[in-house]
This record gives sequence, structure tokens and C-alpha cells, in this order.
Amino acid sequence: MPSMNPVAAKWIIDAAYILVAFLFISGLKRMSSPSTARGGILWAGLGMVIATLVTFLAPMVSATTSADATMNLVLVIAAIGVGGALAWWSGKRVAMTDMPQMIALYNGMGGGAAAAIAAVELYKGEQHGLAYATLAVLGGLIGSVSFAGSSIAFGKLQGLIKRSFRFNGQQFVNVLILGAAIVLGGLIATNVNASPAIVTAFFALALILGLTMTLPIGGADMPVVISLYNALTGLAVAFEGFVLNNAAMIIAGTVVGSAGTLLTQLMARAMNRSLGNVLFSGFGETGGGATGPVTGSQKAIEASDAGVMMAFAQKVIVVPGYGMAVAQAQHKVWELAQLLQNRGVTVKFAIHPVAGRMPGHMNVLLAEAGVPYDLIADLEEINAEFETTDVALIIGANDVVNPVARNDKSSPIYGMPILNADKARNVIVIKRGQGQGFSGIENALFYLDNTRMLYGDAQGAVNQLIQAIKSVE
Repeated sequence: MPSMNPVAAKWIIDAAYILVAFLFISGLKRMSSPSTARGGILWAGLGMVIATLVTFLAPMVSATTSADATMNLVLVIAAIGVGGALAWWSGKRVAMTDMPQMIALYNGMGGGAAAAIAAVELYKGEQHGLAYATLAVLGGLIGSVSFAGSSIAFGKLQGLIKRSFRFNGQQFVNVLILGAAIVLGGLIATNVNASPAIVTAFFALALILGLTMTLPIGGADMPVVISLYNALTGLAVAFEGFVLNNAAMIIAGTVVGSAGTLLTQLMARAMNRSLGNVLFSGFGETGGGATGPVTGSQKAIEASDAGVMMAFAQKVIVVPGYGMAVAQAQHKVWELAQLLQNRGVTVKFAIHPVAGRMPGHMNVLLAEAGVPYDLIADLEEINAEFETTDVALIIGANDVVNPVARNDKSSPIYGMPILNADKARNVIVIKRGQGQGFSGIENALFYLDNTRMLYGDAQGAVNQLIQAIKSVE
């Protein structure tokens, strides 16, 4: 293939990357609203397609084409084909309830890819200057930590790792591992000793650090952890973009890193906890946060009585949680809401920022069921409405509606903003049993005088409510 004038080729490539930057940033902006999120994903996806094509064509339209470059492109295309096929297959098969662990896994793959790029460059042992080597080392360290940590997050969410692992002095050990990795990274970056053995030890320590950082963190904190590793993956990709002089990687990594950092801060704030507290306190392990028994008893209600109560209500607020996701009850919940609306009842959905197992988990489920966006409100928008609500219907949510966060200073979740469901005139809680929530804290809401428990699987219980409402004349 005849080569293009290098100046013209560079102009075309730079112009394409500017377009890619626009598509990435605009796509991310559109993802901030549910009504435009789908379009935002398509815009960002188009940007990635263009970036990939430009990266492929760059050596072909310039004077740098070689047999090795052509062979590399063949290998890259083959890898994209295999990876794309696996992603398509897994994306079609994965249930919405398993989406958090899928995101953790894919996020870890991004960090692992950045670390692999760093490994390839560092194992070459070539002289590229201090700045180049430093960026490669930083990307390798951060990418390895993200890969290993995200793998543990996946294991916890998938149920493969059923407990957190802690021992005395664990944080001190982590500091030692980080210090040792930094020392080895410094030796490599300054070329004091960049032997394969040192590079291998550096990556081994980085991977171990990702494991030891994440293993102590409990499952209830996984939404924040996933957001954090998302930010770290973006940062690692950006660093390796500088190493490869690839504008698309720099842009994408910077956007992902910035967005992930902001999301992590928002998630931690929604739990009224600092990032350091999430990473180092050890809270969040299932069964590990209970502070003591709550006085009183849980009062059961039959679906027929709950249905009548809701049928004659003026306003009902539905608070979905992970229990709705597990039961795949979102479609039945929307059917219930429509039935109430047909009777003249005002129905809204209240979403807590950390409801579910990842940011936006409940929003995605409700959107999948066809719930209009204008019926879904976040904590700040809807909390004041609970006092004028006849029935608050809690479906599988727990810690995000626990009033001890407001009034019990001894509780680990004290100070965490919650949905004020307890202030509704009546509260109906759909729950499979009398067990505690994911964080292991007893929920005082379940014992209040205005609360009634409708025990059972979420989908089955909601279906019973639907039948009960239909029988009301």
C-alpha cells in the first residue's frame, strides 16, 4: 500500500483524535441523565471505534509500515475478535443481578491491560529516559493493584469469597508492600537495576498489594471499591497512553479516571464515610457490623391487607433494594405501580445512591422494566415527601432505610444519609426473612409501630399484592 505524506497523515490522525475526545467527553456528559444515557454510550462507543481504526491505520498511511507492524496488527485484530466475541457472549448471558461483578471483572481487565503494556515496555530494558520509565512504572503499579483488587471484588460479589481476611498489623504490612514496590519501581525508572528479576518482583508486589488491600474490605462497601478501582484503571491507562504516545488512551484514561474519582467521592459521601475509612476500617463485612439487638418485635401482615392499604392510599413511594434485583421483581413492581396509578394513586420510586451492589444499580433495573424516568427520584429530591406519604413500600432494601443512622451514635452507619421511609404513615417491608442486612446491622425500621412485614420472595410477594389490589372494588 503506498504511503501518505507524513505531514498529511499526522494532520488526519490528530484531527481524528480531537473528534474522539469530543465523542468521549460528550458521551460521558450524556450518561449523566437517564433519558440520554443510551445515546451517550453510543457516542462514546463510536469514539472508541474511531480511535481503534486510527490506531490501526496510522502506520499504514505513514512511512512507518513494516512487516513487523503488519504482523502486530494481525495479532491485535485477532485479539479484538476473540475478546469481542467473549464480551458479546457474556454480556448477553449475564443477569442484571450479576452486573456489579461483571463490571468489577471488566474494570479489572482494563487495569490488567495497562499493567501488561507497562510490563512489555519495562521488560525490553531499553533506555527511554526518566519520564518515560516513571510513567510506565506508575501505570504498571496502579494497573496491577486495580487488576488484583477488582478480581477480589468480583469474587466477593459472586460469592466465591465468603468472608473478609484480616489480621493484626495488616495495614502496616500493606505499607511495607507498597514501600517495597515503590523502591523497586524507583530502581527500574532510574535504570539503577531494571533487570527482568527486579521487574518481575515489582509486578508481583503490586499484585499482592491489590489483594491485601481488598481482602479485608467487606461486601457492603463494594460499590465504593468498584468506583475506586474504576478510577485507578483510568489513571493507569492514561499513564500508559503517554508511554505509547497514544492520544486516545490518554483521553479515555483521563476521562475515566476523573469520572471514577468523582463517583467514588459521591459514593463515600452517600455513606457519610471517608475513602480511608472504607479502605482501612474493616466495616462492611457481612455479619460484622451489628451493634446489638433492637427492642420490640417485627409485625407481619398478609398480602391481602397490604393490598387494600395501598389500593386506598393517595401516595405510595416504592424503595427498591438488592432483594428486588435478586428476585428479578422489577417488572412485577412496575406492574404493581401501574395498577395503583390506574386507581388514581400517586406512585414514585426512591433510590438511594448506594442501593444495590453498584452505583445506579436500581436505576438500571427500573429502566429495564420500563419505569419512566420522571417517576424515579434520588434521596435529596424525595426525602421530604415521605411525611406526606400514605405507604412506603420497601422491597429488599435494608441499610439505606435504617433510622439508626440518624439517632444511634454507636452504630457504624451513624450519620449516613438515609431515605426517610420511617416517616411515612405506613411502612410495608417485603423481606424473605428476619435476618439482618448485607452489613450485618439490625434495622430498627422493621420494629417500628407503623411498619408491617410482608415475608416472602420479592417477586412472589409483589404478585400477591397485585392480585389483592385487583380484588378491591
